[in-house]
Amino acid sequence: MPGQRKRKRARERAALASTEFQEGPGHWEVVFSTEDESALRAHVRRLRAENRIAEDALLRADILCGRLVQPTTYQLSVWVADPPGATAAQPAASGG
Repeated sequence: MPGQRKRKRARERAALASTEFQEGPGHWEVVFSTEDESALRAHVRRLRAENRIAEDALLRADILCGRLVQPTTYQLSVWVADPPGATAAQPAASGG
């Protein structure tokens, strides 16, 4: 079938990228939330232009589908690695 190899490689790259940063301890942290899709895209372009993200695999875009009562919300999350020695039971202490 035409394009099968390309789709397979794309799936493999996506699977590798999604597990690459999640193997170590860490979590996804929401950095931007909006109801406007173009604002989300502009924020991602701004992050890339400012070199604030090392790789696209560190970003996750979530679309929370709205219904009649709630509007559709777009969220942008960044993978944040936990500091060495911190566990899920012991989150890193904030310096506040």
